[in-house]
Amino acid sequence: MFSLLNFIRNGQVTEAVLFVLSGCFVVFVCSPIHELAHGWVAYKLGDTTAKKEGRLTFNPIAHIDPIGMIMILLFGFGFAKPVPVSMRNLKKPKRDMALVAIAGPAANIVLGFISAFFFYFLMAINKNGSTFLGYITIFFQFSAYINVALAGFNLIPLPPLDGSKVLAAFLPNKAYYKYMMFERYAMIVLEKITGVLMTVISIIPALIFG
Repeated sequence: MFSLLNFIRNGQVTEAVLFVLSGCFVVFVCSPIHELAHGWVAYKLGDTTAKKEGRLTFNPIAHIDPIGMIMILLFGFGFAKPVPVSMRNLKKPKRDMALVAIAGPAANIVLGFISAFFFYFLMAINKNGSTFLGYITIFFQFSAYINVALAGFNLIPLPPLDGSKVLAAFLPNKAYYKYMMFERYAMIVLEKITGVLMTVISIIPALIFG
């Protein structure tokens, strides 16, 4: 599994620097696209909350969460500041919330596969073993890994992650409200199982480069 701490522990300075640079690319470019996707879909479905609060923007300052940013730079997955969505403005709240939720991870998956395309393309053309092209290749490899890891992390069906809203769309109303009440305890649960999550999440991007 890729992580800054592993690279430093193994003395892989170049990989550590490229991992941080890839993480910065994700924090300042990909994460804003993730959150913008949430807000844009909500706006199209009738909720203007994100637009009124200035969250329909590519400006990373509007989306960065300091703790989530540090997690991305250290471990390759984390979170940004959630885009506000008001369910009462949505015509079909459960269905529309699921669509809003899935938009963010979908954006990361698209960005991940774009990065993977450049990774494989650069590998194919770098027949002379250019060091510079090699560094760019590794950069896109890490970018693909982090984006897909972020998508996998956000799709875990635990509140407040996006996967919980997707799962909730398939629950009866009574079960739905009980499930969403779990959100207040979710962060404690996530902290307890972070190690397990890191292992599981790492499998998804690893398959791409298998």
